[in-house]
Amino acid sequence: MQVSISVRHGHLAESTQDKLKSKAEKLSRFFDRIMAIEIVVDLQEEQHPSVEVIVSTEHKHDFVASDKGESLMAASDGAVQKIEQQLRKYKEKVQQKHRNSEQRRAEVIVDSDSSEESND
Repeated sequence: MQVSISVRHGHLAESTQDKLKSKAEKLSRFFDRIMAIEIVVDLQEEQHPSVEVIVSTEHKHDFVASDKGESLMAASDGAVQKIEQQLRKYKEKVQQKHRNSEQRRAEVIVDSDSSEESND
């Protein structure tokens, strides 16, 4: 998984970039098919920095979240939390779809067996 950080209108210290990377890498706990994470930090308004997180996954469009906060870390926490929610929701949707398809297959088999018995 690749994590890239880009900054607009300013510069981030290496330690701050490392903190942002470590937060982003924790997203793999929620969804294991993450291919790349891009973090865009906008420091145009120094008092209210904004952070945008873009997550690219296999077999799905990109997940995007942004947040603006009083500090850079608060904004990054908010954006990462929004991405977590999106990933959880998508993962639950996929798991539910697979669970229901197994149930439907069992119902079809039972229905076909009962129809064969009624024909005999």
